[in-house]
Amino acid sequence: MIETRNHGDILEIVMSNPPVNALGAAVRQGLSSALADAQADGTIRAIVIRGAGRMFSGGADITEFGKPPVSPMLPALVDAIENSSKPVVAAIHGMALGGGLEVTLASHYRIATPTAKLGLPEVKIGVLPGAGGTQRLPRLVGVREALAMIVSGDPVAAARGAQIGLVDKLATDEAALSDEAVAWARTLSTVRRTRELPVKAEDGVFEAFAAENSRKLRGLDAPQACIEAVKAATTLPFAAGCARERELFTGLVGGTQSRALRHVFFAERAAARIEGLPKDIALRPIRRVGVVGAGTMGGGISMNFLSTGIPVTLVEMAGEALQRGTGVMRRNYEASAAKGRLTTAQVEKAMGLLSPTLDFAALADCDLIIEAVYENMDVKKEVFGRLDGVARPDAILASNTSYLNIDEIAAATRRPAQVLGMHFFSPANVMKLVEVVRGAATAPDVLATAMDLARRIGKVPVVSGVCYGFIGNRMLRPRQDNANALLLEGATVQQVDRVHVDFGMPMGPFQMADLAGIDIGWHRDPQRIETVRDALCAQGRWGQKKGAGFYDYDDKRRPSPSPALERIVAEFRSRAGIVPRTVSDEEITVRTLYTMVNEGAKILEEGIAQRASDVDVVWIYGYAWPRHKGGPMFWAGEVGLNAVVEGLKRYRERLPSDFTLAPLLLQRAAAGAPLDR
Repeated sequence: MIETRNHGDILEIVMSNPPVNALGAAVRQGLSSALADAQADGTIRAIVIRGAGRMFSGGADITEFGKPPVSPMLPALVDAIENSSKPVVAAIHGMALGGGLEVTLASHYRIATPTAKLGLPEVKIGVLPGAGGTQRLPRLVGVREALAMIVSGDPVAAARGAQIGLVDKLATDEAALSDEAVAWARTLSTVRRTRELPVKAEDGVFEAFAAENSRKLRGLDAPQACIEAVKAATTLPFAAGCARERELFTGLVGGTQSRALRHVFFAERAAARIEGLPKDIALRPIRRVGVVGAGTMGGGISMNFLSTGIPVTLVEMAGEALQRGTGVMRRNYEASAAKGRLTTAQVEKAMGLLSPTLDFAALADCDLIIEAVYENMDVKKEVFGRLDGVARPDAILASNTSYLNIDEIAAATRRPAQVLGMHFFSPANVMKLVEVVRGAATAPDVLATAMDLARRIGKVPVVSGVCYGFIGNRMLRPRQDNANALLLEGATVQQVDRVHVDFGMPMGPFQMADLAGIDIGWHRDPQRIETVRDALCAQGRWGQKKGAGFYDYDDKRRPSPSPALERIVAEFRSRAGIVPRTVSDEEITVRTLYTMVNEGAKILEEGIAQRASDVDVVWIYGYAWPRHKGGPMFWAGEVGLNAVVEGLKRYRERLPSDFTLAPLLLQRAAAGAPLDR
């Protein structure tokens, strides 16, 4: 866990706890012991602390949360570092995050490689830095910079750290870091304790910061506590500020939001594991990817691979569509460059890896081909039949379908073992979720390769079995069906959407429908008006893109209540003999959110999802479920499965006639057990 290297008068202490040098009990004990030895050794004049492998330290071991404390705890360790009578230099490469950064803040000096990242991401798991980070960071970089780093949880590059006072010296590169840190330490004769530096807040800085970030902070406990802790650094002596930080940390770590966020942290990692597959399964090499369809989805999917350095062959049927699609891709890249997220050279490198063509045969040298055409089974089967004849015998064929049966699509080929679904979410170059759909015949190495590739391009992949809508869209359906029914029964679109926004969603069901486009999946027969949605579509009210949907929109896409919708709803009520009534917010919650939980339980029961936490990951990354509520299945456990069951029973007569309670939900509620299979 800890290695020491004696460079004559300099002791180098190396943390070696792969993969991220987490500061678990053994590492803390080793560091503490090595520090004590260095203090007692008269031949040592200075100390260098660095990390082995690919980073300095990823921070505390959060698996220790809730367990009995093991001495020394991190606050005591960083105090020991700062109290050293001999200069301590933190030599930083890769990442120094959370507790790892707190170790460097307590060090007397900091040297970092230019590519290193430094941050305090604790807010993302619902807590705050608990080892003096909120007290030391503002003393080094000032209040504004400290607030930005701590409240967002986002790291800064070492070059930026050098500008703001977080990093004292930039090393040449990683290879030279150790030697340069040791050489620099040899020149240092005095300690410089961060806690002794002055800190002063400008008038109104905390209020201004809270106001500027009010939307991001709404309903979240940890960011508010972070602001309070940094404020304590400016109003209290250091020791009292640390006590206040610890008090706030303790309150957060036992709260529901932190439990939910820690659940999401582990759920994302669990989703990467495929049940029943060996960890060392051989993956297929993916050197070139083919994409069929240059529309919104095909272009977005292509960008993921191009940005990672994987060449893409993009095929379209018509030259105009191909030109339009590649033009959109370039504009997207250039927009990122304009915001400073990419350089012009990176844009040109990515676009240089793209081979747009009208020649289907050009897909012959691709290792993976993703179909991204119109959501129609006949069309997709035709495409896969053609791909089967063109693609290499060992090529993987994937469909981007969001609803359709992968097994039926695979049957259109002579290679069903090499067919699976890769359901990207729109916009595909931005959204992180990919549902990787395992068909009945999908080969294990094909599934493992798709999962690995999705992670390589920065996505969060989740395995799904075959059913209509897979995990996410299948659960979305009862929410939308009940939202539409509630509209006829007396609720307004504004009320239904408000309940969801108050819950923590960025938008409600009707806002989401308008944004996505109400016409998606519409049968396009203006004579067949069976639902309110049909009536809206028949009138050209397709959502924001048309300036009208469930809401009316002005030229800046700001919504307002729609008299046209009210007339349509009134006509449907009259036709069905429905007398509108007052609908409570509680009923909306039960019928739109509890029904989703019920459907999720059926998905688990049927083995469509591997685990309940996978369902949570799908909804967090694909549908913007609020992270601080942990996903629908975790949230149901917090609400209480008995409460979910009772709510659904209470409104059973108002739910669709084919609604049934999931046996798994009933069983687990009765047993007081969670929904995990």
